[in-house]
Amino acid sequence: MAGDLSYAYAVVPFSPSLERTALAGVRGMAGSPVALVRSDDVAAAVSPVPEADFSQSALKAHLEDLDWLERSARAHHLVVESLAAHTTVLPLRLATVYVDDSRVVRMLQEGQPVFADSLARLAGHAEWGVKVYVDAAAAPAPPAAAPHDAPDAGRAYLRQRRHQHQARRDAWRAAEEVVRRIDAEARDLAAGHARHRPQQGRLAGAAPGENVANDAYLVPHDLAEEFRRRVHHAVADAPGIRVDVTGPWAPYSFADPAALPGAPP
Repeated sequence: MAGDLSYAYAVVPFSPSLERTALAGVRGMAGSPVALVRSDDVAAAVSPVPEADFSQSALKAHLEDLDWLERSARAHHLVVESLAAHTTVLPLRLATVYVDDSRVVRMLQEGQPVFADSLARLAGHAEWGVKVYVDAAAAPAPPAAAPHDAPDAGRAYLRQRRHQHQARRDAWRAAEEVVRRIDAEARDLAAGHARHRPQQGRLAGAAPGENVANDAYLVPHDLAEEFRRRVHHAVADAPGIRVDVTGPWAPYSFADPAALPGAPP
């Protein structure tokens, strides 16, 4: 369509059935339908997007808009996860845009060996997220002063602050030990491990406690339940420490899009 660019979501092994199964009724960026653009044995999921909103200059402005980023990430994720439910998927980074479908074909042709290797490595695996939270407020309060002690308000405040600092240090040490246990338990099950920056502020959402570890593991489908069991076992006897295990997800953390060929023009 005139004035449109081609937005690419992911690379998959080509199958003629994907468009009528994984992508049937799926709408991507700008509410556009998603189709496959093929080159030999691989294909890219692509949809048309308006140049006015997805040109380099427009994207530069959009990428500083958190609300736009959130909406776009959801649309991107929907397409990737729809594909991941049916096939091995190699997610591309958000806002991967080409001039037209012919440039997408050229990207697939140039990257054929890398795409084939990556898809083979990811086949039969899914990403699982493991986030560890610490709640120093769960530590016991300091003992109340005896009536005959009657410390003044300033001394009581300093004692309370010392207790809070010590509780925080103890909680962080406990959380670090839990992270080590999780890694030891998961290492022989997972085919890959990625460590991300802990989430803070808006990204952390309303979850109680402070996020101290934000990791991803690439786990074979048939070991997923054992992986979950081991992770939860690692935190079973650590009061004040909580672990969230999420998944299965498309392997975003293991796609390494920066190393893939065929960057958009």
